Amino acid sequence: MKRSDIVNDPSIGNKAEAFEAFDDIPTNPNLSRTIGDVINARYGRRDLLRGMLGVSATTALFGTSALVAPRQADAAAHAASRYVFDEVTAGNDKTHHVAEGYDADILLRWGDPITADAPEFDVMNQTAAAQLKQFGYNNDYVGFVPLNDAGTRGLLCVNHEYTNEEVMFPGIGRQDSVDFDGMTPELIDIEMAAHGGTVVEIARGDDGKWSVVRDGKMNRRITPLDTEMTLSGPAAGHKRLMTNDDPTGTRVIGTINNCAGGMTPWGTWLMAEENFHGYFWTDNVDADGKAVIDSGNPEATSYGRYGVPGAWYAWGKTHDRWNIDREPNMPNKFGWVVEVDPMDPTSTPVKHTALGRFRHEGAETIVASDGRLVIYMGDDNRFDYQYKYVSDGTVSDDRAANSRLLEEGTLYAARFDEDGTVTWLPLVHGEGPLTAENGFNDQGDVMIDTRIAADLLGATPMDRPEDAQPRGDGTAYIMLTNNSRREEANAANPRPENNFGHIIEIKEDGGNHSATSGTWSILVKCGDPAVAEVGAQWNPETSENGWFGSPDNCAIDADGRLWISTDQGSNWGKTGKSDGLYALETEGDARGTSKLFFRCPVGGEMCGPYFTDDGETLFLAVQHPGTDGTKDLAGFERNSTFEDPATRWPDFDPVMPPRPSVVVVTKKGGGKIAV
Repeated sequence: MKRSDIVNDPSIGNKAEAFEAFDDIPTNPNLSRTIGDVINARYGRRDLLRGMLGVSATTALFGTSALVAPRQADAAAHAASRYVFDEVTAGNDKTHHVAEGYDADILLRWGDPITADAPEFDVMNQTAAAQLKQFGYNNDYVGFVPLNDAGTRGLLCVNHEYTNEEVMFPGIGRQDSVDFDGMTPELIDIEMAAHGGTVVEIARGDDGKWSVVRDGKMNRRITPLDTEMTLSGPAAGHKRLMTNDDPTGTRVIGTINNCAGGMTPWGTWLMAEENFHGYFWTDNVDADGKAVIDSGNPEATSYGRYGVPGAWYAWGKTHDRWNIDREPNMPNKFGWVVEVDPMDPTSTPVKHTALGRFRHEGAETIVASDGRLVIYMGDDNRFDYQYKYVSDGTVSDDRAANSRLLEEGTLYAARFDEDGTVTWLPLVHGEGPLTAENGFNDQGDVMIDTRIAADLLGATPMDRPEDAQPRGDGTAYIMLTNNSRREEANAANPRPENNFGHIIEIKEDGGNHSATSGTWSILVKCGDPAVAEVGAQWNPETSENGWFGSPDNCAIDADGRLWISTDQGSNWGKTGKSDGLYALETEGDARGTSKLFFRCPVGGEMCGPYFTDDGETLFLAVQHPGTDGTKDLAGFERNSTFEDPATRWPDFDPVMPPRPSVVVVTKKGGGKIAV
């Protein structure tokens, strides 16, 4: 696939869509036994391809309630639901919608000042210096650390994943050509300053409303422009991490493409670096702009497996550290999980190499029944793997000792088998094929090339594993967002041309998250159940509004209930629905029933979600509003620009473009969400 074909494709409306389309080509050579093959073998190819399941498979997934005919929702059915709210009507328009009886207030918007000395946002006169003190762009993961026993004050921790130049800067339009004509050095620095993360204090007033404490002593921005970080674990100090600006291989400036993440039990914040490959540049390109890498380059195999350099940003034009010709080892310093202590604004963030290097979607933690820390992580690429990390030591009251748990432990890749078992394969140097004969001279090599190590171990290629959420009873939910490139089904990826995704439920042996084996089943297969060719599977109580496509992030609230946010990208036109937040039943006869709670404005992606411990506040993040698939919005039907956006959410100010924002949801009159 040529880059120029994608850039010039009229169906692609912005750089982010073009980046994803180009990235649709898998880099994994290990496609002989994918999750689709496994699901096919387990549940039966013929029925799956017909969009149907036999009785035994259906009851295995959803229980006996799935065998009854769909019935109209009634008061008794609503009363039986563990989620008590009136469902939102699905659709797509210029604003957001939340279930009746709830407020959805805008808490933070791109450009909002987050320090006492920050200037007010001036969209027509942006500077990097100002952006370093203002809320960043495209808010994704949201976490919360309470500062008092009542939970009415706390620190909000927010990832800023990427930027959309065409609606961010006036007059420059789309920036995804080879030369990036519109990107000046100042605009590049503003972009870099808008990436990374934000820590900001917030407080809940007597009226129940949350607001930013602008002079909070712990407020800070973390960016790839100026935030120094250290590296820990087996790859720290490795020769493959040594660069001109850091001959020790132990330090790096910044973090990029921070997608989902997690909060540790001791209150630190984990930022997951996802599509890092797209930021690296080379001067050696062919006429189509494709990178030309010398086969004799010692990193050539690794580059190929990780898609480096992607050159979807112009940063390498003005900053040598993003140019692999000048800094060939710099890409090896990205693709990690970063730990930040939000309680100490002077602390240095740490990239923990023991957690592996890949396109981390998230890093959700839980304390296993044996006291060890477990972190579930997906590699968000078509045909890549699901991972988890298990610490050697146990969680204690010593915060410093707890952080060291992220340095000493074992990373595992998942193999899903046709008999419904899942086996966690250890990525340990010297075990099995992970030896010098196969290019792994030490554990640092294994972690730097985690993907290649997992290839050799025979992990199961998945349909874009994104967020993964563990629950205290040894259950974990794996979001598989979609895979349009899949040609063959398997036991854990049940559909070819999987445009809508599915969710896998794992039950770890003995209810212990640190176990090395367990069982798996499919919770739901996403998409419209009314279209047989889609092959969707939901509990029949799910309404027309309740089914969804492309599960992405997820959360489990204090009552153990599962919530799902979606990311359809420009493909929302296939469902006719904006992205949103859904409540999904996982237990009993209601298993597989979904209800729509919140819906995004056009072109926006639903991120977060995060509940406070008391269950009374829900933080949601809407990123890139007014961008994706706007040509499908009735009455607009064109691509958005700064001057002509599909929506001006959330300000609806005629001089302001759409702004990614964090939304805080509370029940009118107070009380727990959906109770």
